[in-house]
Amino acid sequence: MLYKPTDRIRYSGLYVVVHDPVHSEAHEVTCVKGRQFPVCIHCGNGARFGLKKKTIHVEDHPYFKTDD
Repeated sequence: MLYKPTDRIRYSGLYVVVHDPVHSEAHEVTCVKGRQFPVCIHCGNGARFGLKKKTIHVEDHPYFKTDD
């Protein structure tokens, strides 16, 4: 499944980003659950994000989570 900018990030993890090929080759980024996928400053809403590997953000891991 591919996600578009402004979609809510459902899983923290490593994502492959595909841009307009004139702008950039595909590359990897880390995204954090609960935030939104960002808009590319060059291709706007044209970027797409594909989950490559789910991970647990350190702030969400039970060994490191603090109660507020």
